[in-house]
Amino acid sequence: MQYIRKGSERGNVNLGWLNSKHSFSFGQYYDANHMGFSALRVINDDIVQAGRGFETHGHRDMEIISFVVSGALKHKDSTGNDYVIPAGDIQVMSAGKGIRHSEMNASDHEEVNFIQIWIEPNVTGVQPAYLQKSVSDKNGLELLVSESGQNGALKINQEARISKLALSQGEAFDLAVESTTTLGAGYLHIVKGELIVNDVKSDKMTTLTKGDAIGLGTKQKIVVLANDDVLALWFDLPPIG
Repeated sequence: MQYIRKGSERGNVNLGWLNSKHSFSFGQYYDANHMGFSALRVINDDIVQAGRGFETHGHRDMEIISFVVSGALKHKDSTGNDYVIPAGDIQVMSAGKGIRHSEMNASDHEEVNFIQIWIEPNVTGVQPAYLQKSVSDKNGLELLVSESGQNGALKINQEARISKLALSQGEAFDLAVESTTTLGAGYLHIVKGELIVNDVKSDKMTTLTKGDAIGLGTKQKIVVLANDDVLALWFDLPPIG
């Protein structure tokens, strides 16, 4: 199985203060062919203008992850958390049995760009939780989020993992979908740059650029080659079907 999502074909909502690209159906954007991938329900690429943002609103039973690409995001929630998330940090908010929060541009003079991710939890009604960490600037694969919080990763309530993949121009990297009782799908989303994906089994070549993504099935392996400096997010997810 191979699922391709082209960035140029994503849903787009432009409210002036917010310009958002939706990889999957979200809000006013609906596409029956792109409702999510495994437990991955939302990838929104948001640009928020200075001094603006998402006023206080509520969530429940969703793992909400924000990866700040540039600028800084200010988070405040009903459990008392009040933090600024700078570029290079990642945040997890487990909404659990219910939480209210706001997400505002922390700057009054520059925009903020962040990737917001929603992952459906495997348990509901838990206590809300908030976690945040800085991401290194090293090349290679770095685990950021996981089901158990191993090796300094931020914990979520789902058998799923998110890793940062950073490559320099000309650098190659092997990615394989794990095959366990709880993992069996993979998803690669390009944040910056361009790379060539080679499906090891079929030898099919695919070029992905900013905003593009590829979804993979059980035991599928790919080799990626960076055409320029690349920043991407790699998801290990529960099996599909």
